[in-house]
Amino acid sequence: MKATMSTLLDANPERVWTELQRPELLVYVAAPLVVVEPVEPESFPEQWDEGEYRVAMRLFGLIPLGEQTIRTSKVRVDDADGGQFYQLRDDGTGQLVSVWDHLISIRETPDGKTVYTDEIEVNAGVLTPVIWLFAALFYRHRQRRWRKLVANDFEY
Repeated sequence: MKATMSTLLDANPERVWTELQRPELLVYVAAPLVVVEPVEPESFPEQWDEGEYRVAMRLFGLIPLGEQTIRTSKVRVDDADGGQFYQLRDDGTGQLVSVWDHLISIRETPDGKTVYTDEIEVNAGVLTPVIWLFAALFYRHRQRRWRKLVANDFEY
């Protein structure tokens, strides 16, 4: 099952792209709904490189959600209108899900702001509808946290 949601961020796309590549951002936008902690490697890098990262997650910091593999890849291109277009993909898997394909797209608006889009596809067998509903709520939460972070001038 798939879900797509977008939000407008009052920041330029280059800044949003820079922040997006920081694991610190994932920890911030997921909290307090989901606490994300590195498993392997034992600490997060300063910036996501293309590759695999295993994390443990806890709902509200208390309820174990198991481990998940974050598998990142990045794309930065100029779009047809001359603006910047960026994508970061997490094509991961987890203990509860066999497919967790999350694509983040960042596009510049004509006035220099950013349209930030989360596209998620999940497959968890019979649990797919429940995981899909959680993912849809989780990414709305993340986008709200993004807007708060931008409003606070990226003060984590």
